[in-house]
Amino acid sequence: MSFTGKVTIVTGAGLGIGFEICRKLAKAGAKVVLNDLDEKLAADAAKKITTEKGACVAVHGDSSDLAIIRQLVDAAVSKFGKLDIAIANAGITLYGDFFDYKPEAFSAVMKVNLGGSFFLAQAAATQMKKQETGGSILFTSSVTGHQAHKNLAAYGMSKAALEMLAKNLVVELSEFKINVNTIAPGATLTERTVSEAGFESTWSRITPLGKAATVEDIANAALFLVSDEAKHITGQTLIIDGGWTSVSPSPY
Repeated sequence: MSFTGKVTIVTGAGLGIGFEICRKLAKAGAKVVLNDLDEKLAADAAKKITTEKGACVAVHGDSSDLAIIRQLVDAAVSKFGKLDIAIANAGITLYGDFFDYKPEAFSAVMKVNLGGSFFLAQAAATQMKKQETGGSILFTSSVTGHQAHKNLAAYGMSKAALEMLAKNLVVELSEFKINVNTIAPGATLTERTVSEAGFESTWSRITPLGKAATVEDIANAALFLVSDEAKHITGQTLIIDGGWTSVSPSPY
């Protein structure tokens, strides 16, 4: 898949899945605006990509902040001339027992996972509509939007909502040649998860294909859905979980 000449925004991309998506996009010819809440992480990630001869600029800040979202779109247009692809990857996970879950935790999850994704899509689609050249929008959901996980009621709810948002935006954006899809990763080996005791061994045992996903597995799926090869796919969710949702054994 070639992304030569494409300009992309990816949020939550300092590490893990988001960074690998950016790295692969840049390697395939895209110009990337990389966002992360952590300024140093964002700068270091962009530097790694440019060192590999990719085109990437960092914009740090809260991806649910409307001013930061505006900065992301402005950076794409001012530095690279346009915007073709927006990937709302940023999200937070706040575990908690349903009976004790705090309003502030609920609001934080919804603000980032839903608000950040919704308003990035809105800003990106507005720019794409103005350009009259179409585009692609991608949300990052989760298998927890399909199967219940203990202590993740709010998180799972937010991820399921993203998949419905993608479906609804088909009605809003198709006339402007903008397709909208969602990826739903399962257990994935990232800098964070590999540090959790037993994560890799547990998920390797309960995943039908015998291993947790790598960030490359998820990035490959993401790149397909925002590529020209997938322009006739819209409103869909692609689950990347090694078959886990087909059998759904609990990690507990």
